[in-house]
Amino acid sequence: MKRTLLMLVWFVAPALFAQVKPAVFTDYPVDTSLNACNDFHTYACAKWEQANPIPADRSGWGSFSILGEYNRAALRQILDETSKGGAKRNAIDQKVGDYFASCMDESAVNQRGLGAIRPELDRIAAVKSKKELPALLAHLHLITGNLVVGGNSGATTAVFGYGSIPDFDNAAMVIAAIDQGGLGLPDRDYYFRSDAKSKEQREAYLAHIRKTLQLAGESAEKAAADAGTVLSFETLLAGHSMDIVKRRDPANLNNKRTIDQLQTMTPSFDWNAYFRAVNSPKPDHYIVLAPEFFTEVETMLKTLPLADWKTYLRWNLLNSSSGELSRPFQEEAFNFYGKVLFGRKEMPARWKRCSDNADRDLGEALGRAYVARQFPPSSKERMLNLVHALEQALDEDITGLDWMSPTTKEQAHIKLKAILDKIGYPDTWRDYSPLVIKRTDYLGNAFRASAFAAHYDINKIGKARDRMEWGMTPPTVNAYYNPLQNTINFPAGILQPPFFDPNADDAVNFGGIGVVIGHEMTHGFDDQGRKFDAAGNLRDWWTPEDTKKFEERANCIRDEYGNFIAIDDVHVNGSLTLGENTADNGGIRIALRALHNVLKAQGKENEVINGFTPDQRFFLAFAHVWCSNMSPQILRLIAQADPHSPGTARINGTVQNMPEFQQAFGCKANDKMVSATACKVW
Repeated sequence: MKRTLLMLVWFVAPALFAQVKPAVFTDYPVDTSLNACNDFHTYACAKWEQANPIPADRSGWGSFSILGEYNRAALRQILDETSKGGAKRNAIDQKVGDYFASCMDESAVNQRGLGAIRPELDRIAAVKSKKELPALLAHLHLITGNLVVGGNSGATTAVFGYGSIPDFDNAAMVIAAIDQGGLGLPDRDYYFRSDAKSKEQREAYLAHIRKTLQLAGESAEKAAADAGTVLSFETLLAGHSMDIVKRRDPANLNNKRTIDQLQTMTPSFDWNAYFRAVNSPKPDHYIVLAPEFFTEVETMLKTLPLADWKTYLRWNLLNSSSGELSRPFQEEAFNFYGKVLFGRKEMPARWKRCSDNADRDLGEALGRAYVARQFPPSSKERMLNLVHALEQALDEDITGLDWMSPTTKEQAHIKLKAILDKIGYPDTWRDYSPLVIKRTDYLGNAFRASAFAAHYDINKIGKARDRMEWGMTPPTVNAYYNPLQNTINFPAGILQPPFFDPNADDAVNFGGIGVVIGHEMTHGFDDQGRKFDAAGNLRDWWTPEDTKKFEERANCIRDEYGNFIAIDDVHVNGSLTLGENTADNGGIRIALRALHNVLKAQGKENEVINGFTPDQRFFLAFAHVWCSNMSPQILRLIAQADPHSPGTARINGTVQNMPEFQQAFGCKANDKMVSATACKVW
């Protein structure tokens, strides 16, 4: 599983344009001819969005993508320097430089063509019996696991995913987890929705499979038949995959099985053979995140011919590896995933894709150089001060809650105090010395890096959990809370303008990165995170009455956001986005409380800058994080498969619940940004 399970992120932004330092909010034009109280998103963002169309190689354009593009350009500078070779390079320079050189040599990649992946296709073709499938799947999982990003629906490696996770009931120890997977579309429901747009997407996906198989040497007739086989195969997997909303409840995922029970569940699949092939330790139990899914896998093993399995595995390998293959494969993958699903018009330049992949495969090696250039110790110190101010504010918020009992409050304070703050980068960098990188073998480098990452993950099984470990690379423009570690994590990549600016005033920083900090802290107490205790264990520390009161307040947010329209007639999924919306609402309140504490101590509560009061600057800085233009395709995808609401809802949905916003901008009771039934949890 590529992404840490239950990693509750700030936003999974598309990775992202010229190395121009992103602007702080004071550089963003505000349309003062409009009434902020009727539509704060338009008031804060309309002029910026008019001046910032989506680049042809993007599906959306906003603060995340601008900062991501800046970081990508910073990585390119490092990669260009290290890829030149020479005796002065150290071991890390050699790996990242030669990796980048192998990727940038497009003529060599194109010349090798299908030959680069032919040995792996031959491996699949050589399988004579279903008894060989466990070892084959193990091998494919190792070499492709790092090439595909696991989503909210599970793994995207062939059939299922395997990796490590802290034990839900004893989070101090790491155990093995087996998850549903194997889908080429973003979510199980993409295979079953009956509306015209969904049918159109499935037809496009079917055509994509057919064209890819033709590129791999199949005749048009055989490719058409095999594409139908693949779609039918994935539809069977999707039909028994756990729904993404149901997956949000960790109790639904905490299904422990011994090896004997696992084998009984799928007698046609030799799990011991699989575990031997991935060189996995043998824990006393496994977590099977979606047991019903594996009952369907067993049925498929019994009923589907071996030829169908091999067709599916051949497709999955090609699809997973398309970004590392010759230009025709890359273009075909882009035509479907880039254009049809995401609404992009042009494929990103090769240097951008190679920079992204170097970050993916050598993240901490490359991130170490990024941090040295982009994140000085002074930024880390100021960030820590901001975090501590937010922690104090959340502590005060918990104390002042009128709906929570003293018993539950005590446990909430304990959990808050136990949160580990991780800022910028790891204290100990990962050792990549065993990983072999060759300057003339791009696909091989990607496969070896994937296997290296998989073994690193699997080798944690049976060992003590390392709370200092990171789930994102330092240049990443994102942040996350991990409930099984009880940690908040802010990579150096997001600690840049417009989120964090060492030269900006406190109102701007608290409205930017402060809200991000509060958002991640609140994840520890949202509908999902609240089910874990201070140690990261899945344990109910709430009184029944407090649970009831929490759920009443959470349901208010669920219903409120379910009324937002993302695109056309597609509404935001209030249940899927509940945790993120709860964190948005709690995070902004906590950040504002922290700002007020700081300004009071400084005697600057009423300091006006550029015509805006501190609270107005705070709310504008928050809104400008979410100013963006998004393609209709990506808005549809977000609404259907992403636990985050679109930016418009994240802006207006929070401020309409806040009396502090209404006071700051002089809103009246009948204004649209004044909710008659305002929702509030934290």
